[in-house]
Amino acid sequence: MNKIMYNGAQILLKSLLKEGVEEVFGYPGGVVLPLYDALYMQDDIKHYLVRHEQAAVHAAEGYARVSGKPGVAIVTSGPGACNTITGLANAYYDGTPLILITGQVNSKLIGGDAFQEADIVGITRSCCKHNYLVKDVRDLARIVKEAFYIATTGKKGPVVIDIPVDVFNSKHTFNYPKNVELVGYNPNYKGHPLQIQRALQTLFEAKRPVIISGGGVVASNASKELKELATKLHIPVVHTLMGAGTYPDNLETSLGMMGMHGNYCANLTVSNADVIFAIGTRFSDRITGCLKKFARDAQVIHIDIDPCSISKNVKATIPIVGDIKNVLNAMLLELFKSHHKVNTEFKDKWFKDIEEWKKKVAIPQVSSDKLSAITVLNTIYEFTKKDEPIVTTEVGQHQMWTAQNFKFNKPRKFITSGGLGTMGFGFPAALGACVAAKKDYILNIAGDGSIQMNIQELMTAVDYKFRIINCIINNGYLGMVRQWQEKIYNEHYSQTKISSPDFVKLAQSYGALGIRVQKESEIIPALKKAIEYQGPVIIDFICENFEMVYPWVLAGEPIDKVLLSRKEG
Repeated sequence: MNKIMYNGAQILLKSLLKEGVEEVFGYPGGVVLPLYDALYMQDDIKHYLVRHEQAAVHAAEGYARVSGKPGVAIVTSGPGACNTITGLANAYYDGTPLILITGQVNSKLIGGDAFQEADIVGITRSCCKHNYLVKDVRDLARIVKEAFYIATTGKKGPVVIDIPVDVFNSKHTFNYPKNVELVGYNPNYKGHPLQIQRALQTLFEAKRPVIISGGGVVASNASKELKELATKLHIPVVHTLMGAGTYPDNLETSLGMMGMHGNYCANLTVSNADVIFAIGTRFSDRITGCLKKFARDAQVIHIDIDPCSISKNVKATIPIVGDIKNVLNAMLLELFKSHHKVNTEFKDKWFKDIEEWKKKVAIPQVSSDKLSAITVLNTIYEFTKKDEPIVTTEVGQHQMWTAQNFKFNKPRKFITSGGLGTMGFGFPAALGACVAAKKDYILNIAGDGSIQMNIQELMTAVDYKFRIINCIINNGYLGMVRQWQEKIYNEHYSQTKISSPDFVKLAQSYGALGIRVQKESEIIPALKKAIEYQGPVIIDFICENFEMVYPWVLAGEPIDKVLLSRKEG
């Protein structure tokens, strides 16, 4: 009996189908032409053509962040592969499952400085979870299986598969493995029962407890369990930038975002807590401020799937390594069995303190004939909140204002760049979010600097009729950098005043809808028009140049030293 032979490109596609892949993002080139020929000959996997390889990876990440499934991107060798590094690093720092397939020159030419050759395995070693150079077509199906397993287990992240053109063309039978066995890689999914008991006892005895909810809660799909546990234990919850939506913002016990631009109440609550229950956060400098002064009087319970993240920055009193959903369920079960009643006597005083801290808010700083970015964003939020749209952002002042002023009651609704802080992330991430969300419109909140990083993706959005509403906070500066220059560098605005094109004409030239807004009365009519439009939109909001993001904790300061206006500090 003759066995059916497939070339490497066909084996790759069959392997992707086995993993449930339905959509991929990419950009073709010479050494991946066998793969693109195989894509041409099938209808099971839809390919979305971007206009830059960086955008392919950001789009795959946006898809993964919204759907919960790993995103897939395909690029060619050399410059194509090199253009993905920023996207890879972004996904790596934010723990997003993603498979990047890169083409490579013929195996016999590797190391000989062939045309469009780059050592992508070496280049990506520090910014992906794992990478492979496929040397034999017989290994390809196994490697794909392993790649998806690694990307989606433990602390999730991107995996690179580098495939030489001769491997794409080589033939072999297709046999997809059922199981994966990787020596030395065995993530722990169950928290230690004694540590769980210790953690609960500590929370019972706490007088001033607080929960910090991070991006790991999203990755573990543990929002329901978090809400139930916080409610039963009567503990207030703050969240990191990546943890937005993990705990409903409309609850009284939700204190909002903490950190450098977190609100006063959240920061003061964490700073005065006697027990910090940290769930799925790596305690980055943006939430701790001065490490020596962070949580000086608090015991720290820390749950994370990644053992390397525990006690890396903040020493954990009670470390629990495991999947967050599993650990929280185990805590809820233990709570049910113990019939332990929470002593609210101390916590009543704690919540009175919190209510006082809630009264301190940032003070508007400028009087201007131009629009206030905060007013624009508040209006966008109030007008669209009934639809609960997915919101992506670029990076800068607009990102922080969005995080501060939008309320998210569900996870996977706020897609932003956390660890790497990648300008140009939001628009291509919105492409992937559109694919994952199917019919929903996507809001991309952008700055006039960030949007120009990947503006070419407007053509991608037009081609596929993606309903992305790009709301540009156009203040004529690289706003966040300018803000630091004003406060720390004596108003030396070195290279931060930025010129922009006419965004309305630019949108029209791509075949999109462009709208300019200069008055408050124009905001809602513009939003109505944008939401009704069946394609991509740019709304150019002409805003005050010198508006600042407050609250603000200056770099190196403790997080309880919160500036609320220009007059402070």
